[in-house]
Amino acid sequence: MNLVFFGSPDFAIPALKQLLKRHNVLAVVTGPDRPAGRGRNLRPTAVKMTAEKAALPVLQPESFTDTGFLKQLEAYKADVYVVVAFKILPPEVFEIPPVGTINLHASLLPQYRGAAPIQWALINGEKKTGVTTFFINQRVDTGDILLQKSCAIPENMIAAELHDALAHLGADALAETLDALEHNSIEPQPQQGEASKAPKIFRDLGAIDWSESAVSVHNLIRGLSPYPGAFSYLDDKYIKFIRSKVSDPEAPANGNGQLVVESSPDRLLIKTGRGLLEILTLQPAGKKQMRADEFLRGYRLPPDARFQQKHAE
Repeated sequence: MNLVFFGSPDFAIPALKQLLKRHNVLAVVTGPDRPAGRGRNLRPTAVKMTAEKAALPVLQPESFTDTGFLKQLEAYKADVYVVVAFKILPPEVFEIPPVGTINLHASLLPQYRGAAPIQWALINGEKKTGVTTFFINQRVDTGDILLQKSCAIPENMIAAELHDALAHLGADALAETLDALEHNSIEPQPQQGEASKAPKIFRDLGAIDWSESAVSVHNLIRGLSPYPGAFSYLDDKYIKFIRSKVSDPEAPANGNGQLVVESSPDRLLIKTGRGLLEILTLQPAGKKQMRADEFLRGYRLPPDARFQQKHAE
């Protein structure tokens, strides 16, 4: 099929590469170059860099309702638009192609509608998730479903790993969806079942409440890893947690972030409201990520050391 691809971040790259092999990508629409890094130099999106390597035309509109941009889109006479990890499009855009505009979403809709489905699936301790292709309409993430693919979530998987897994699963789903549309072998279906939301993630969500269970804290850590990160304070020093595992979910710890010193000095075990949590990888402020044993060798911690949810006043 002849298509225009809309996307910006790394999540969209596997899909774009897959579609380049199987369909005719006429152009790519992506976000404007933005200042980044210490030098605040303009940096192109990941999708733009991939598109330029493939010698594709790249459109970077500041406004989706700009007349010049809309005329450019219409001139391509694409059968369909494909959207992956992009901004909300107005009807002036998504109603242009005759087949429609397809979106790839990183959940099994109607579950986890919104900006952060990967993170919330992990924070909520889901055992399964997946991807959905659907036709865009005026209400975000509510359009008729074309295809879904599911996958299991390992108990210690972090958000970065699930992101990559779903990006590749989504690429396959999109390619299959377009193949089926081209051969008229797929029928859109209304979304069914109870909907749930996945709102945008803000940094403050990562402040760990150690009175929660070890399972809950573990899910928060992996759901926010590596960015923006679940964090706590130790002796007034900010520490971000990257990887953890539940050591004993039912241990009657009744703790609030106290370090557990065992016979093995290289394990960082923390008492929670219920259960013991082992920290595997962490990142003190201004430092690189490090294993727990590396951290313990560099930080002499007394037996009564305690992680705190908030910075001391």
